[in-house]
Parts: sequence; C-alpha cells; structure tokens
Amino acid sequence: MATQAHSLSYAGCNFLRQRLVLSTLSGRPVKIRKIRARDDNPGLRDFEASFIRLLDKITNGSRIEINQTGTTLYYQPGLLYGGSLEHDCSVLRGIGYYLEGLLCLAPFMKHPLKIVLRGVTNDQVDPSVDVLKATALPLLKQFGIDGESFELKIVRRGMPPGGGGEVIFSCPVKKALKPIQLTDPGKIKRIRGMAYSVRVSPQMANRIVDSARSVLNKFIPDIYIYTDHMKGISSGKSPGFGLSLVAETTNGTFLSAELASNPQGQGAAVLPEDLGRNCARLLLEEIYRGGCVDSTNQSLALLLMTLGQQDVSKVLLGPLSPYTIEFLRHLKSFFQIMFKIETKSCGEELKGGDKVLMTCVGIGFSNLSKTLK
Repeated sequence: MATQAHSLSYAGCNFLRQRLVLSTLSGRPVKIRKIRARDDNPGLRDFEASFIRLLDKITNGSRIEINQTGTTLYYQPGLLYGGSLEHDCSVLRGIGYYLEGLLCLAPFMKHPLKIVLRGVTNDQVDPSVDVLKATALPLLKQFGIDGESFELKIVRRGMPPGGGGEVIFSCPVKKALKPIQLTDPGKIKRIRGMAYSVRVSPQMANRIVDSARSVLNKFIPDIYIYTDHMKGISSGKSPGFGLSLVAETTNGTFLSAELASNPQGQGAAVLPEDLGRNCARLLLEEIYRGGCVDSTNQSLALLLMTLGQQDVSKVLLGPLSPYTIEFLRHLKSFFQIMFKIETKSCGEELKGGDKVLMTCVGIGFSNLSKTLK
C-alpha cells in the first residue's frame, strides 16, 4: 500500500510531528529536506530523533533514512502495531510532546497500546500530562474511544532540566470512530485544578492555590484546586512548581490553562503568588476564546473528525491557532480533505471572542488490523 502512494516532500523542521503522524496514518511516505540546514548546529535535534524512535517502536516495518548531517529525513511508514512498550523521552521537551503524537495514533493500533514514558512531565513549552489527562482524554471519549484500559497515570513527576518523571498511557483499539456534533459549548459550571510542587517547600502549592482563587472566586464559586506534593524518588531530579487549571462546561467541554516555574538555573525566580494569578488569567483568556475544544487540542479534534465514518462532523472552535491552520493544510495534502469554515461572531450575548464552525465529512478510515470478533 505504502509503495504505490506517492511520497510528499517538505522543507524545514517546522511541524515535523504533524507530518510524521499524518504520514503514518495515511501510509504515504514523506521526505523532509533542509532541516535547520543553515544553523550553526544543523540537522535533527535530540527530541525529534527521540520522537522518530518512538514511531519506530509503535510501528512494524517502518523505513527511516537520515543523512549524515541529519538535515534530510525520509520516512516510509509501516503498520501500527502497539503492544506493551517503554520509551525514554528527551528531557529537552516535555512528555506532552510525545503524548500528543501518541493520542492521534493509539486508537488505530493492531494491539492495544500500553506505554511507559519517562522524562519531563511539566515544562513551559509543551502541554503537561495533567492538562492532556483532563482535556484530551474526554475529547477522545466523545469519538467513542473508551474502555477500562483507557487511562493516563502519572507515576512520578519530573521538572526540567533534570526530568525523571514517569507516566503510563494505555489506550484500547477502535475499529472506526463516531462522527461528532459539538456545536454548543454550554456555560462554565466548575473549575478544577492541580497545584504541584516537587523538591521545594510543600507550602508553595498552597500559596499558588490561594492566589489563583483570589482571581477566579469573582466569577464562579465552584472551584477546587488539588495540591500534589511528591516526595523522594517520585519527585524527579529537579525542583519546581506549577499549576494547571481546567474549566468544565454544562455540556462536557473542557478548557485548560497552565503555567510552570522557570527551570532551575534559568531565568529569574518566579513567585508562586504571581504564577497562580497569571495562570488564572490565562484560563479566563481561554474561556474568552471559548469553543467546544480548547486551543491545545484543536488539531486532535480535527484529525479525529477527518478519520471518522463517512458522515458529517461539526465542531465549534475558538480562534484557530497558527499550528491548527498549518495542520489543516497538511490534512489537505495527506488525506485530500477540506473543511467548511464558517466564522460566527459573538453577537449580542457576551460569549467571548469570535468562533469558527468547522464542518467536514469523514474519510471512513477504519482500523485494518482489527479483526471482527
């Protein structure tokens, strides 16, 4: 199958994960040239090489060719295999960087995926494991991906630069996805959060909670922020603290925001009070943007709509992030699918920013390796 499909060619290191994930799902080989060709330190970075190794582990028969300088990559995808695996992620990026790719691929494996990922659980660049657990898992459930074995568990926390965190992700396989109609986000009914601190005083987490509540209490009474202070071996190798907040609406939509302290030895020290207040404001900003899927999971929702049965799916999103816009272009080149995009102005009701209604007909992607029992 993969040999007949003509390969796609790209230049540059941007959106590497998008291209590799879509290539794996569509079975079309991809060639990426000029990866940081003009840089002082050319070629693939460690975290990108680690992502490619992860793809190699979960597939069977993938062909990966990288030239000596690491500036050209040819990837011919194999079949998604799954099973029980372990992977040591690069500490330059969070585990969220790898999990986002896995969330797209996990439902289409031959065997249910159960993977242990080690590395940095919370950093300032990638979505943390807490946020993905609170927002991406409920989103996958909307598409019918559910079961007892569907979980994301944080065993140890790891902060940059040392890492040392560990999570277990397991996901059942699915024959086909349900189409969705998520057009009414509903009203915010409660806010939940997690303030975590590792290798610092446990009081830090309480200070974060108080300052975040001082902002959010003006809007809604139902706020509960858990504190999580991990000790000993389960606290990873570096000190740090942070907060992730999730707002849940009456229709089961989850909007999230998060902040983490600066890594040890980099940048100025952050006061827990400031971090709590800023994170609460980021959540309010996300609520203002609104939509049925928050900005970190827009591309995941659009991908699962594309791969759904040959039926109409609709989702209401807030303003599209640049990452999502590029993802739509990639969907067109890999799957020849176009979305109908309608802008919805917020109107008289104070419902935040302008929204975008995305509509598409799924391509009827089915998991070929899952036999009917």
